[in-house]
This record gives sequence, C-alpha cells and structure tokens, in this order.
Amino acid sequence: MSGSAAEADRRGHRPGSGVSPGRGGRADPDQAESQAARQFTEQQRRSLAEIPHPALSPGTSLYGSTKIFPDFQAREGEVYLSLIHGIAHESSVSFVALLQATRALRKGFETVVYFHGPGAMNTMATRGFPHTGDSAFPGQHNINNQIETFISEGGTVYVCRRGLSQHGLREDDVIAGVIPTHPQDLQDCVIHYSRLGAVVNSTFMI
Repeated sequence: MSGSAAEADRRGHRPGSGVSPGRGGRADPDQAESQAARQFTEQQRRSLAEIPHPALSPGTSLYGSTKIFPDFQAREGEVYLSLIHGIAHESSVSFVALLQATRALRKGFETVVYFHGPGAMNTMATRGFPHTGDSAFPGQHNINNQIETFISEGGTVYVCRRGLSQHGLREDDVIAGVIPTHPQDLQDCVIHYSRLGAVVNSTFMI
C-alpha cells in the first residue's frame, strides 16, 4: 500500500471512497448518501444500531393540548402594557414579549410596547448584512417584522431615547411608526397605565 493510501486508510477513508463531483464540481446527492453509508466503520454502525432513532415519526404528539384557563378577551377599555429590556437576538425575551403583546392586541386590549435600555436595539430599521434588509441568518428580521405587524394592527410602540444613545443608535434609524420617548417617560408611562388598570408585563434581561 502506498504511503498516501496507508495514511488515508488509517483515517478511516479509503482511496476512491470520496464523492465524485458531477457537473460544476457538485456531488450527486444520491451518490453522496450511498458513499456516506459505506464510510461508516463497524463501530459506528454498531453504535447507530444500539438505540434505533429517531424513535418517533414526524407528527407524533409529545404534549397534551388541554388549556386550563379561559381564552380571555379584553373588556371595554382594558389595557395591556409590555416593557421590554432584552437584547435583540441574544435571548428570546424580546421576541416572545412581542408575540404576547400581539396576542393581547388581537384579544381586543389597547396594547402598548415600550422598549428601554438594551431593548432599544430591537427597533432598528437598519438591521441587515451586507445591506439593510438582508437577513444574514434565518430569522434576523423576525423582530422587525413582528414590530411592523404589531403597529399595522393598531398597537403602539415606544422606544427610549436614552436606550438608543447608550448603544450608539440613531433616532432616525428606528422602524417607521415607533415613537421615541424622553428618558423620564418610562416611569410615568408605567404610572399612567397602572392607573388605568393595565395588565403590565415587564421582561428584563441582565
């Protein structure tokens, strides 16, 4: 066996076991799958066979669907306020809070979302790479899209100017329809809606 062949064999790859490229240098998918199957070592095949997986076929129910509480709808004049202090894409807190606020809006609540601190990052219309609006990874514009949906359905969105300034964000880059606020407005916003009897949902990321 030649030196290169011996080295390839020691690494678990035999000469000629690679996938032959088709047109344009791309591998044929069927050929790639069959080649991959042949490249399993005896130990790998044994390990795969020990516990057959996946054990459940697509569509298998994993969880029950019983809802405990009624699907409450807003009474006349009821308000829902969501305070969001989460960094965009660094946690699920911001996106989930937006989804909850949208659900409250659709239940008939007058619904307000207030981004403050690092939460202000969520309101940037300039998100994208390499160009504004381009998603560099799947879901990069989920937050933008949800804010726009929320506003289009009648929700109110505020963003703290201090939160913008703390992260070098420009006020003229916020998503259309998002209303910039004075730093002292946050406390008075909570007082205002609390006096109206609002449901207040405050999400905070440290």
